[in-house]
Amino acid sequence: MFKWLILIIGCSLVLSFIWKIPITANNHKGRSYFEEQGRAIWEVRAKEKVIALTFDDGPSATYTPQILDILKQYQAKATFFVVGSRVKDHPDLVKRQILEGHELANHTYNHANFRGLTEEEIRQELRKTKQLIVELTGFSPKFFRPPGGYYNETIINVANQEGYTVVMWSWHQDTYDWKQPGVSKIVKKVLSNARNGDIVLFHDYGGDRRQTIEALKQILPELKKRGYKFVTISELIKMHPNYRYLEWMPG
Repeated sequence: MFKWLILIIGCSLVLSFIWKIPITANNHKGRSYFEEQGRAIWEVRAKEKVIALTFDDGPSATYTPQILDILKQYQAKATFFVVGSRVKDHPDLVKRQILEGHELANHTYNHANFRGLTEEEIRQELRKTKQLIVELTGFSPKFFRPPGGYYNETIINVANQEGYTVVMWSWHQDTYDWKQPGVSKIVKKVLSNARNGDIVLFHDYGGDRRQTIEALKQILPELKKRGYKFVTISELIKMHPNYRYLEWMPG
């Protein structure tokens, strides 16, 4: 009886440990594996007081111009992970983003669900968006963020082969603004967790983004008051301790 009890307890402990291991899609390779290889980043442990603001899913004719106005007011640079089909619909906004010193990054052409796509379909999503951005601005994007933050080794391999470093976001800086949690919650999330080298996730498309805009009006002046500088992903990644190693990336 005692032996069976020991066996049951042992199995329970093993199962509880397994269930706590984060699984990414259809493989078991997680954040540390890709970060150590310089193939994907979630943040940079910078010595300087810098933060990278990122905006997904746009551009939006309604909200992106307002966000650009706020960024300009506080001399803040940001990185916009744009969707190709929306770039096609709003070429003037994309040109404005570049002219005002912001960075464009690839967020696929159709905001596709990568769970059901082949490698070739993923490549086409990336290539169509890149082609549009280059044709409109002359700028060739170097960074890619998968829709919904869904990644696995295949997705990262394809992105790397296409010349991209995959850029996610700091886990403690996911504002969940797409859920419209309230302006105060968005502000508190960013300000309470601000650290050097953070990558903050916002959205400028996909619903009502008025909370995001109002939150930015509070976040930017406060972070600036604390001595933070707002940088693009390109500027931030140069502060990465393995930056020279990251330069192997084509593009």
